[in-house]
Order: sequence, then structure tokens, then C-alpha cells
Amino acid sequence: MLNVDLTTRERLEANISPEAEYVLAAICDMNGIFRGKRVPRNKLERVEADGIRMPMSSIGVDIWGTDVMGTQLTLERGDLDGICMPTGRAALDLGWGGQGSLVPMWMTKEDGTPYFADGRRLLADVLERYSRAGLTPVVATEVEFYLLDPAEALPAPARGGAASQPGEFDNIYSLDELNEFSSFFDDVYAMAKAAGISVEAAISEGAPRQFEFNLQHKPDALKIADDTLFFKQIMRNVAKRHGHLASFMAKPYKEHAGSGLHVHFSILDSNGANIFDNGTDLGSSAMRHAVGGLLDCMAEMTLVFAPHLNSYRRLAPGGLAPTTVAWGYENRTAAVRIPAGPHVARRIEHRVAGADANPYLVLAAILSGALDGIQRQAQPSEPVKSNSHQVDAPQLARDWRQALEWLRSSQNAGRLLYPEFVSAFSACKEQEQDVFASRMTDFEVATYRLSV
Repeated sequence: MLNVDLTTRERLEANISPEAEYVLAAICDMNGIFRGKRVPRNKLERVEADGIRMPMSSIGVDIWGTDVMGTQLTLERGDLDGICMPTGRAALDLGWGGQGSLVPMWMTKEDGTPYFADGRRLLADVLERYSRAGLTPVVATEVEFYLLDPAEALPAPARGGAASQPGEFDNIYSLDELNEFSSFFDDVYAMAKAAGISVEAAISEGAPRQFEFNLQHKPDALKIADDTLFFKQIMRNVAKRHGHLASFMAKPYKEHAGSGLHVHFSILDSNGANIFDNGTDLGSSAMRHAVGGLLDCMAEMTLVFAPHLNSYRRLAPGGLAPTTVAWGYENRTAAVRIPAGPHVARRIEHRVAGADANPYLVLAAILSGALDGIQRQAQPSEPVKSNSHQVDAPQLARDWRQALEWLRSSQNAGRLLYPEFVSAFSACKEQEQDVFASRMTDFEVATYRLSV
């Protein structure tokens, strides 16, 4: 454990190799991608004191890294700078190789006020609301992903040894699959531990070379979001070292299961008691109010949980990813599930987000909705005991365009997550949608070339 008397600079440098000549100072953009600068090691003291300057538009660029015109931050306002300051966490080795340790940053405006297009700032504000209410969320994430073969242009299962299971077979909870890629898992666990990321179980999921890691529950949702983001980068980099690609696409294969980012949470009161626990399997009224708040804003915030074109291939009937705004006890078809287990650990599982979503935005949307439900004493619908795809319940957005329209017009989203975020995120997603819409596919040409 680090000495609390260390200076901020000493804490930042705690994990940096003495031979390192530079660090990578970076923010996380709205798509969950690191954006930043390579900074000489001898300039770290200045970074600690003054931060680094980056255009405010850089946090809202599209998935290709192109400026988003709809934010009105580039040509219209001269591409104003924001100030990126260290988050206070020590530099981390996320596996890029060389000497490039990451110094995590987050953005403010020039006057020092938060810029809420930065998802970390958005989540911190939500957690401040919890603090004012005397409450603390305890949060964990489950991250699903595929290991792919980098030699193939289209998604194909990572190659195992001569005696491994064929890549085209489903193999859920297979110990052989875990063992086949044990060196990859060993390196991921080691690097995560060195970065202060607490990882619990890893499992073989329900599709070829699909796996899941569980991060440990912690009463620090900001750290869990950080850790989820950092952990995904660790997996990408370690996979490359082992000759694989780690993919967090929501649905890389049409015929196989999608990959989710499931969030588990409970809430502690000022005495450390779980307010969802009333000593019964049903959970407390506070838990049901939280569920009610989640359901009330879920459809309008589909875009936060499913931010990309590919995301909506996962949110389709026939699988365990949800399509309706429904909840249930021990029901994995429902968007909100109440897992069984000891009453003292009563918690909510939110199952809507894909692995392609930004963890800061996902946690901000979930936790703000839950707190709002508790404070309003929102009443949920009846719990679903059957296939939630087939019940009479409101629907999540059917596609990317509808999700954008719902978020942009949502009063809940602006109230819970700030109009500044809604405007910037909507502009980013609209530009991405327009780019995809402008592309003519081979299938389109084949369909219409001779038939009309």
C-alpha cells in the first residue's frame, strides 16, 4: 500500500520504471477510447501541477477520431482548449510495451468547472448526489469478450493448440477452453494485479472463444469504471502478445451470442447497511424503488447502453440480451435481474449494456436512474417470471436511429445526465450514423442492380 505522505508526483510515478523516458497522459473519450499525449518523464511535475491542454472537442470525436461538427466546439468557437488534470491514480502499465505507462486524466473547462462530455466527470457528479443523500453504491462489472484470430479479415475464433476444441463449437463453462488459453489468462491476471485491479472469476462463455471476467464489488463506482476501462485495454494488449485479438464488439458473429457489460450494484446507507436487504428474498421497498427508477429511464437511454450500429444486433429476441423494459427475480432474459443469494448481499443486475459501451456513461446512467427512483419512490411494473422478450412491456430502442431520437428528446436524460452531455453525445452518434448511412454495401448493389 502506498504511503499517504507521498507527494502527488511520487504517487503518480510509483509504478513507472526508473528507465522510462516518457509517459502517456490520456483522457477517455465518449466512445471509451484513450486520447492523449506522449509526455517526457521530466515534465511530469508540470503535468501534475498544470495538467495538459487538449481541445474540448477531442473528448467528443467520433469512433474514427474525427471532429464532430454538431458539438459546435470546433470551427464555431475556435476549437477551445480544455484542461486535463491527473485523476490522482498512479501511472499504470496497461501492456503497450516499451516505457509507456498511462497517467489517467480527466477534463475541465478553462475556468476549472467540469466538462460533462467527459464521462468520468459525469459519473463523479452522480456519485456526489449519492454522497449528499448519505448513500454509497457498491458496484461490480462483468466484461464479456471474444478472442479472435488476427490473421482473418472477418471475425474468426482464435486458434488453439492441436488438441483444442474446434473453434466453431459452443463450449459454455468449459475448463478445457480456459486451460487452452491459460497463459493469456495468467498474464491478464498478473498485469491487472500490478495495476491495482481486483479481478475475480473468469469463465468460458456460451460461444466459441468467448470469455467473461468478473471484477470485484467495491464501494467506489468511479474506481470500478476506471478499472473496467483499464482492464479492457490490458486484455487487448495481452491478447496481441499471445497472437490473438480481444474484441469487445457487441455482436461480432451473427450466429453466436453477443458480449455484454453487466453491472451489479447494491447501495449502503451511512451505517454501512445494504438498503436493498429486508431479510427476505423479495428485497426492500428501496430496492423496488431503484428498479422503478431504472425502468423509467431505460428506453430513453438505450443509446448509452448500445452506442454503436453493431450494438443493436445484440439487443434482439432469441437470446439473453434484453429487448424489453422489464425486471424479474433470477430471470436472465430481463433487462434488470435480482440475483438469488444471501439476503445481506441483495443486489440488482443491469443487463442492457454491451461490452462496446463506455463504462463511465453506463454507470452514470444506471446509478442516476436508481437514485432518482429511490428519491421519487418510483414503483416498478410486476416482475416477469417468463421470457421477457414475449411480455407486454415497453421496448428498448429497436435500432441506432431510434435510440438517438429518444435520447435527444428525453427529459429524463437531460435531468439525470446534464443537457451538455446529451447534446455532445447525440452529435457524436449522429455523425457516426451519417457516415455509415453514406456507405453503399455490396449487398445493396447486388439487390437492386438488376431487379428494379
